Amino acid sequence: MALHYDGEVRIIKVNMGPYNNNGYIVSCPETNEGILIDTPAEPELLLNEVGDVDIKAILITHNHQDHLLGFDEITGSLDAPVGITTADKGPLPKAPEMELADGQVISFGNRELQVLATPGHTDGASCFLVGKHLFSGDTLFPGGPGKSRSPEALAQIIDSVTGKLLTLPEDTAVYPGHGDDTTIGEAKRRHAVYASKPHPAGLFGDVDWLNS
Repeated sequence: MALHYDGEVRIIKVNMGPYNNNGYIVSCPETNEGILIDTPAEPELLLNEVGDVDIKAILITHNHQDHLLGFDEITGSLDAPVGITTADKGPLPKAPEMELADGQVISFGNRELQVLATPGHTDGASCFLVGKHLFSGDTLFPGGPGKSRSPEALAQIIDSVTGKLLTLPEDTAVYPGHGDDTTIGEAKRRHAVYASKPHPAGLFGDVDWLNS
C-alpha cells in the first residue's frame, strides 16, 4: 500500500494480482468521502484499505479483464454505483449505474473528479483527473502509451495522450493502471523524443517513447 497525500486529496495505491495492476482509493480529507478506481484480482487487498472511507462511486478505467477480476467481490462489498463509459460497458459482469462521458464531473466530499475520454487502448478507455492527480488507466505509463491493437488504435491513443493529457500542468502526478507513477512533465519530455523520430506506418503494440 502506498499513501499519497498533498493536503488536497488522500490517495491509497494498492498493487494487486498477477498482472501488476493498481487499484486506488481517492478520498476527501475533510469529509472522508471517496472514490474507488478499478477492481483487479486480489480485491481483498483494496477492500482492506477502505476502512472508514465512505465510497461514493466505483469507477472503471476500461473493460479489460485484468481490471475486472475483483469486480464481483468489490461491488458486492461496497454500496456504491459503478461507472464506466458506454463504449466499454459490455464486458462488465453487471450493468453500470453510471455511463461516464467526457467532461463529466463526479463529486466526493469537497472534491471533484473529472472524466477524460481517452480512447485507443480500448474504444471507451478513460482517465480520471482530481486536481493535479491523473489516474491514467492503461492509456499512459511512464514509458509510453498503453498497448495498442492496430496502427489505427496507436494513432488514436497518441491523439488522446497528446490532446487530453500532455496539455495538463507538468506537475500533474500520473497514476497508471499498472506499475510506477510518473508526471505529465516527464511524459512530455519522453514523448518529444518519440515525436522527433520517424516511425514505420504499421507500428502498433507496445510502444516506448524513447526506444520505438
